[in-house]
Amino acid sequence: MTLQTWRLLDTGAATAAENMAIDEALLILHAEGKSPPTIRFYRWNPPAISLGYFQQLEKEINIEACRDEGVEVVRRITGGRAIFHDCELTYSLVALEENPKVSGSITESYLKIARGLQAGLQKMGAALEMTERPVKSGNKTAACFDAPSWYELVWQGKKVTGSAQTRKNGAILQHGSIPFSMDSVKFFRLLNFPSDKIREKLTSSFEEKACSLEQVLKREVSFQEVAGAIKEGMEEQLDIKLIPGELTDREKTIAQKLVTEKYATKEWNARR
Repeated sequence: MTLQTWRLLDTGAATAAENMAIDEALLILHAEGKSPPTIRFYRWNPPAISLGYFQQLEKEINIEACRDEGVEVVRRITGGRAIFHDCELTYSLVALEENPKVSGSITESYLKIARGLQAGLQKMGAALEMTERPVKSGNKTAACFDAPSWYELVWQGKKVTGSAQTRKNGAILQHGSIPFSMDSVKFFRLLNFPSDKIREKLTSSFEEKACSLEQVLKREVSFQEVAGAIKEGMEEQLDIKLIPGELTDREKTIAQKLVTEKYATKEWNARR
């Protein structure tokens, strides 16, 4: 395959609504041919829970606890289960379905992108393996990292990354979380359970199935270190050249509209 030039964005930290709105704005404009294929790195301020598209907010999430802890809640346009975004790097990738760098079925494109993530994290010394199929979990919770899905990265059987994908008008959006550290006790305080005993049991179960990058590497990592490594891994595995860029005025306008009319509204976040 020939080398393609893609845009690289580092949009820093933003609110939950802003982060999801920017991802969708990138998807919309790329599908219209008005923006280039893009990989974006970002953070969350304040911390947030992103809910999978099909999850039920009031059933899964303790809204009062989130409010008390200063944690925002937003619904993604991608499926999957809830993710607690705090000390992490979040990535998103937008490209056309027909782009050979990421083309194929959802699982085939997952594999291509996962190879880039794996190669990047290996550069940091993280010896991660890739799951070939979803792992069945006996004690499922609302948490995304409870069990690996297709082509996700694991260490000693524990899930280290979580990704989700959607497609719209011939374009792909995949985004995912790479936690540096993981406060599972805090996360599970923000989820709904029938009793504290069940919460404690499932928290312990979760800790046996998920881990953070710092647990793998046994050292602290920085956002810039992880971003640089993932950039290199994506360039190598997708055979692309990532050129640093900025959001366009049009992307900013659409994202702000999506914040106001969608991602910051109760109608969207509590819709199911």
